[in-house]
Amino acid sequence: MKCLDKEAFEQAKLKVLLKQHDPHGFGTLQEKTVHAVMKLYYEPNDDYHEVPIEGFIADIYTGERIIEIQNGNFNRLRPKLAAFLPLYPVTVVLPIPHNKWVIWMDEESGELSKKNKSPVTGNAYLAFPELYKIKQYLGHPNLSFAFPLVDMDEYRLLNGWSKNRKRGSSRYDRMPLALFDEVLIERVEDFMQFVPYELEGAFTVKEFAQAAGIHRDLASVTLPLLMHMGIVVRTGKRGREYLYEAVDDIK
Repeated sequence: MKCLDKEAFEQAKLKVLLKQHDPHGFGTLQEKTVHAVMKLYYEPNDDYHEVPIEGFIADIYTGERIIEIQNGNFNRLRPKLAAFLPLYPVTVVLPIPHNKWVIWMDEESGELSKKNKSPVTGNAYLAFPELYKIKQYLGHPNLSFAFPLVDMDEYRLLNGWSKNRKRGSSRYDRMPLALFDEVLIERVEDFMQFVPYELEGAFTVKEFAQAAGIHRDLASVTLPLLMHMGIVVRTGKRGREYLYEAVDDIK
């Protein structure tokens, strides 16, 4: 897999935007914009895109490696992983919004609202609810991951059920602005980076969440997966809270 290359990301973004022929610059491709940009970022040669293989269409097949770009819904990945992993190295890419600005669009008039910045700053821990859906494949020697953290605009349709039409609304498209960082997982030991270094000895879910800077609910998904992969072990209890500890020697 390529290392973080912000210039290559800008080139991929420009190439996609030039193809779209839309005055607003989004949503005119059959695939969503983030997916299209990430596909060109990880493989600039589109001869390797959308390749039929093992009864499925791989987003990228280089002749040696398969790369699947997912915007979420890892449930759909399970059949592909079952077919691909025994035969090929597979990298699953999940773009994660880092800084995000939301723009609302009226379906009838096409009018766009002003950009509003989301108060949430995304990080790679947000991948864990999706990873849980492919839990049985985590640790497979042919499976790796890339979690690019991307600043982006998110366009949402005012078609929700609430009075202001925002609750229950649909996402129309996301426009990538800049590549902030990228977290690579090439082997199971690389998941150790998700255990904050300041956690020494036993710790609770609450302490893990505080050290990682994430919500407790997200920590409650993350820790069982890290335990499943042998990154942490459960060592006992402190009151009603389970205690966890990082494993020094990962097998």
